Amino acid sequence: MLDLACGTGDLCNDLRRAGLQPLGIDFSAGMLAAARTPAPLTRADALRLPIADGAVDGVTCGFALRNFADLGAFFDEIARVVRPGGRIGLLDVAEPDSRILRMGHQFYFGKIVPRIGALLSDSAAYRYLPKSVEYLPDPPVMMERLHEAGFGDATRQLLSGGITQMILGTRDS
Repeated sequence: MLDLACGTGDLCNDLRRAGLQPLGIDFSAGMLAAARTPAPLTRADALRLPIADGAVDGVTCGFALRNFADLGAFFDEIARVVRPGGRIGLLDVAEPDSRILRMGHQFYFGKIVPRIGALLSDSAAYRYLPKSVEYLPDPPVMMERLHEAGFGDATRQLLSGGITQMILGTRDS
């Protein structure tokens, strides 16, 4: 299993607990240096993975889709490395469908989270976070592109009242 944009390795740890063998990949040397996982890690560009075609059983990516300038190229690259019948699980932020929940989420995510983040950590990173959601394409466009890449059964499920989305799919044969 590959965990792309693995950061500090949290999903790698979850994959290990599930009995899988993860390889964490991140572009940021700083994130890899701060990793807290015994899983093997490597620095690489997720758009040019140093992995053979069809060599992995699956891919996870947690809260990083919005950081890819070309999400279609990312989908193509994960389709290249995942074997036919292999699975993907992509987790990221979302906007709730409900207008009322969306307004509350926009206020919390846009105003409160950056202030809390500034108190506890890097204020610039937490100011970027709410803006980064805007980089995700509209869900139907994103799902169509994922289907075109070779995950014809891909589905999107909203979680946590619609503030998080889980995208699951199986690589076409």
